[in-house]
Amino acid sequence: MKCLPDSRWRCKRASAYIRGVIVFLRIVFAVVLVAMLAVTGWASGEVALWKTPREVIGHPWFVATLFDTYFAFLTFWLWVAYQSRSWLVRVGWLVAILLLGNIAMAIYMLIRLFRLPADAKIERLLLREP
Repeated sequence: MKCLPDSRWRCKRASAYIRGVIVFLRIVFAVVLVAMLAVTGWASGEVALWKTPREVIGHPWFVATLFDTYFAFLTFWLWVAYQSRSWLVRVGWLVAILLLGNIAMAIYMLIRLFRLPADAKIERLLLREP
């Protein structure tokens, strides 16, 4: 981050804020990953996915929630695809997100967040690198 001589204080404050945001996001996505692994492990121990009762699978709110969830996965994947340069990487993340959902999304975000240099701007996380 380039600072003008008369704005160094503001620049340091902005850098500290961005570092704080990045640390916060790392914590959030780590919590999401751990929570999703825990709840998925618990649910798998209770009943196999393929043994979900027909009453649940055919319930209108289950169907609506499933559509909502997968459209959210596809929306997130569009951002992943925008950031990726390789079709192999894009397809790999698409498969991972569609099969693992928030587990894959949290892993993707943690990879991105931990690869950021300490002085990175938030744009480096959100936008495609030239």
